[in-house]
Amino acid sequence: MRGTPRDVIGAPHPLLSAVAESVDPTAPEVVAAAADLLATLRGEPATAGLAAPQIGLSWRLIAVDAGRHPEARSRAGELVLANPRLSGTAQWGEWREGCASIPGLTADVPRAARITVRGHLPGTGETVTIEADAFEARCIQHQLDHLDGLLFLDRVPGVLSLHRSLHSCDA
Repeated sequence: MRGTPRDVIGAPHPLLSAVAESVDPTAPEVVAAAADLLATLRGEPATAGLAAPQIGLSWRLIAVDAGRHPEARSRAGELVLANPRLSGTAQWGEWREGCASIPGLTADVPRAARITVRGHLPGTGETVTIEADAFEARCIQHQLDHLDGLLFLDRVPGVLSLHRSLHSCDA
């Protein structure tokens, strides 16, 4: 299914601070939203991931394509997951990240460098397990935060971790 790009909403929109609802990954409206999310991500060349709340849907749905980023090691490719959840984390550290919903700011954010995430493929509902590291792991965690109503700024340890940015790059 071919999706339609949508506008990315910015903070302080209330959807960005709300916990998203679980979805039926086989429902036609969820499959259509997954296609829209991916189309929107493809249209944001400096962005490696988006969550449904960023396009105005309070659903547990994320799209990630970290392969374009020079720091990516694991590369799951274009990936859309419904109802994703972390099932394992390791190797914590701080890395710089930003967000398409908060242009002009980046921050040093503590994240796991290795993760395991489980979710469902929109359309089939098939359960998948993804192991990711480095940039891809951080990107997925950033998107999972959006589903829980968190922005990367909520994880910043202090004001000295904030940086001005001339571009926007999700995770």
